[in-house]
Amino acid sequence: MLVLRLQRTGRSHVPTYRVVLTEKSWAAKGRFQEILGHYLLDRDPPVFQVKEERIRYWVKHGAIPSDTLARALQKNGMTEMGKFICRYVKKKPKSALEESAPVAKPVGGDSATGNG
Repeated sequence: MLVLRLQRTGRSHVPTYRVVLTEKSWAAKGRFQEILGHYLLDRDPPVFQVKEERIRYWVKHGAIPSDTLARALQKNGMTEMGKFICRYVKKKPKSALEESAPVAKPVGGDSATGNG
């Protein structure tokens, strides 16, 4: 199965990534079939450049982007990547967090003077 994913490159503490087409069973830092772009985090602002036509071609022919790559592509304008984004299991929707989290009231006296 073909996958589109980020391949980490760069030196220690300065991550850069390639967007590559590879077989799912191949090692993440191993072989790849085609370089489709790059993601440079050390720039200000970060640079994310991809060959959108080639990504659309490979997705049409059965390649599946990783969740992280699909999120980055959707953020940069490829709206058809929404179907490849998986919802995180433990993350609650924002509305549920607001309803379930009561506001904590301070207990005791004045914390600045130590009376309590």
